[in-house]
Amino acid sequence: MDLPELLETILKGSKYLGTYSLADLLTFASSRHLNALAVAKEGKSSYYLAFHNGEPEGAICLDPEGALFGDKAVVHIRSGRNYVLCDVREDIIESLAMGCRIFEKSHIRKNITYAVPEIGRKSEGIGVVTLKVRREKQPVNGVRVSIRKDGKIVGSDITTGNGEASFRIMHGEYTCLVQDRAQQVTHFQISFDDTAPVHVLDL
Repeated sequence: MDLPELLETILKGSKYLGTYSLADLLTFASSRHLNALAVAKEGKSSYYLAFHNGEPEGAICLDPEGALFGDKAVVHIRSGRNYVLCDVREDIIESLAMGCRIFEKSHIRKNITYAVPEIGRKSEGIGVVTLKVRREKQPVNGVRVSIRKDGKIVGSDITTGNGEASFRIMHGEYTCLVQDRAQQVTHFQISFDDTAPVHVLDL
């Protein structure tokens, strides 16, 4: 059995958990400490992420020209695709991840935070917005902040020790979602341009 057949066999024999954007996929798998395999298909290419105990441990990219594994594959795992997630036995995930281990996990986060400028759009329409999450005027660290445009997540990150998360995005109107440690989600509307690079989100 070749690799594509093996991966499809694993998925077909596993429980379907849902279809997610990349940011939501990482959040869901982490919150449930899942052993799971996710796949997104685009044209003749397939992109796989193997989760062990909620962490993305393995990546595979398959296309007509061949296969990429681990860190070489994970740079192709990016937002803008829908990922089908299936629950997989832990021993299968461990065996699979051994052959496609991700060592530079920061690549996944980099691939979440992105913006695609319009063709011909001037560079001044893009910048870095900083979101400061506070509760009772104190910074809140370690909570997930996502930023959404037209229903699509264009950035997702975890707040730092000073309660901040930054995203490189285009100027415009956005919805910010803050998920605290109790899994409660609070929505905020922001308007971002060069005159408003910092926004305080009070929970």
